[in-house]
Amino acid sequence: MAVSSAQAPSGTAIREFHVEFPQEALDDLRRRIEATRWPDKETVDDDSQGAPLAMMQDLARYWASDHEWRKCESALNALPQFITEIDGLDIHFIHVRSPHEDALPMVVTHGWPGSIVEQLKIIDPLTNPTAHGGSASDAFHLVIPSLPGHGFSGKPTTTGWDPVRTARAWTTLMKRLGYDRFVAQGGDWGAAVTQAMGTQAPPELLGIHSNMPGTAPPDIVAGFEGGAPAPAGLSDEESRAYEQLSNFYAQHVAYALIMSTRPQTLYGLADSPIDLAAFALDHGDGTGQPGLVKKVLDGTLDSDLTRDDLLDNITLYWLTNTGVSAARLYWEAKGHFFDAKDITIPYAISVFPDELYQAPRSWAERAYPDNLIHYNRLDRGGHFAAWEQPQLFAEEMRAGFRSLR
Repeated sequence: MAVSSAQAPSGTAIREFHVEFPQEALDDLRRRIEATRWPDKETVDDDSQGAPLAMMQDLARYWASDHEWRKCESALNALPQFITEIDGLDIHFIHVRSPHEDALPMVVTHGWPGSIVEQLKIIDPLTNPTAHGGSASDAFHLVIPSLPGHGFSGKPTTTGWDPVRTARAWTTLMKRLGYDRFVAQGGDWGAAVTQAMGTQAPPELLGIHSNMPGTAPPDIVAGFEGGAPAPAGLSDEESRAYEQLSNFYAQHVAYALIMSTRPQTLYGLADSPIDLAAFALDHGDGTGQPGLVKKVLDGTLDSDLTRDDLLDNITLYWLTNTGVSAARLYWEAKGHFFDAKDITIPYAISVFPDELYQAPRSWAERAYPDNLIHYNRLDRGGHFAAWEQPQLFAEEMRAGFRSLR
């Protein structure tokens, strides 16, 4: 990677950033893929034991022979990218200003195992809405940072970089860029960071949006986390959400448990590209990965998500060697994901049908009775909404924040 610095006061420098990995790194990646020592085939006919052997071998063949990382590299380098030091750590970010001067600044935060690659398809629809069915009054200036320890941001060498600290860093970043009023959006870990910004409520933050919001009443969280039966009195919609969350903790959270307790043990994420890929692709969502991944690979998912998108993202983690440093965020984070948060600033919520759970309107209204400015249920899309359904996602951002302009 190559980085050049622009002149700025000491300690607040904003440096231009350019992606350029040496060919030797790509050749080594291909060699490692081809040298993979494969395990035996799973003993079931479904994906209940994890990422199926045939699926991973098919992906490996494509990754080694047909995937072109340089296309992703070129797409990234076509965007304005920067590095700046905040709280002792280099933070990488994409910063695209809209041609419409009255655009609303927004910071968008990715999750794991995603990256800034998640957001590439939403940049033009949000910054240039008139070319995508929107109006100039719906335009955004976009700031898309890489989480600490993920991709091109610095890797923390000490403890403490949790979502709360990252949230404070994002406010510093937006103010450093000259924005005295802005909004924030996030899903997955981005939701945790964005909701932390909401609880911190800096005066510059007008409101937040999430596609994975915390809405569950605090008194039922221990129940679905521990597998207890649903309490009496839930509506049909609430019962379904409770069941989805119980199922997630019972069957799909193993990846998070190892990262939250023993992230340093995951040496395979740094040594084997296939291990990195399988671990990332087995991340569960409402459709049930790796079933979702198989649909992407087969081209049968009603989505803009492609095989190359998946591999661009995994390759970014591989080339930056951030598999383990990203996993440490799970170790750092404390608290619950899905409980209602102490947020009093305006909050917009979008509910995608294949998210980990579909947040009931009743829970959202109970959690945020005076500040829920938008709630909408979509007919398609899942956990990585910006990646999977960029047009729908852009429309939700326009609608969700329209009242704050």
